[in-house]
Amino acid sequence: MASLICGSIAYDTIMNFEGKFADQILPEQIHILNVAFLVPTMRREFGGCAGNIAYNLNLLGGDPIIMATVGNDAGPYLDRLKQLQIDATHIRQIETGFTAQAMITTDQANNQITAFHPGAMNESHLNLVSAVIQERTQSAKGTAKFGIVAPDGRQGMWEHCHQLAEAGVPFIFDPGQGLPMFNGPELLELIDIASYLAVNDYEGEMLSQRTGLSLATISERVKALIVTKGAEGADIYVDGKCIAIPPVTAAKIVDPTGCGDAFRGGLLFGLENGMDWESTGRLASLMGSIKIAHQGPQNHQISKDEIVSQFKSAFGFAF
Repeated sequence: MASLICGSIAYDTIMNFEGKFADQILPEQIHILNVAFLVPTMRREFGGCAGNIAYNLNLLGGDPIIMATVGNDAGPYLDRLKQLQIDATHIRQIETGFTAQAMITTDQANNQITAFHPGAMNESHLNLVSAVIQERTQSAKGTAKFGIVAPDGRQGMWEHCHQLAEAGVPFIFDPGQGLPMFNGPELLELIDIASYLAVNDYEGEMLSQRTGLSLATISERVKALIVTKGAEGADIYVDGKCIAIPPVTAAKIVDPTGCGDAFRGGLLFGLENGMDWESTGRLASLMGSIKIAHQGPQNHQISKDEIVSQFKSAFGFAF
């Protein structure tokens, strides 16, 4: 069973600041902010929400289909997806632009400051959900049974949500960093046509402010609302109740980049396989824990059997 993943493909340039941002920023001087952070280490990683989610779903044995736009510098990324046997048929290359680029600086407290150049991502609306469904049907690969609309170009996110709804494909609306691009009425329209909604706790607060509704009220408009809370686990609002998902203690805390996407890969696998929300949330939590112990969003290499074993060790039952 396949899942269509609409979102960004990006290169992440990740830097580490060996201090805390809070110690370098003077609150009383915020109006003339001019700071520089010495970053002794820097590396370039494969990233972007769609790429990260697909990577984690692939680790679990799922069938991710990426729908995204990339620039003329995407050759190494496309080669990697081919090596991983992830369906990149519906990644459109824009020859006149760059692939989206994220410049991420992380401090010792795992706070992050990110500068993001969208590049080709702004052309994501050129991709059509109907084209994916048609191609997968004709090729007998098996069409997408679920979808997710993750952070992407604004027009692309808007159109892909509506296209999935019109095609009758249940999907997760995952506004993420793209949430500020939409006003309250627009967010409610997208929530109302989505099957599921996923945000982190900060985004959840912003969503409440923009819509004027509490998370509990918003949850009544979807089949399930998932709110991730970092080291505190997650809450899943479903059927009028809130399921508390416990965190999984990580082997070590190395890099939070991509943990939310790893969590969403677990969500999609649970949906694909008809798992209950208690198990789905726990699997998603485990995927985030596995990811945070590794540098970069796509460097955790682990087999499905190892994931199954770690799940049983953490929760006392198998998924």
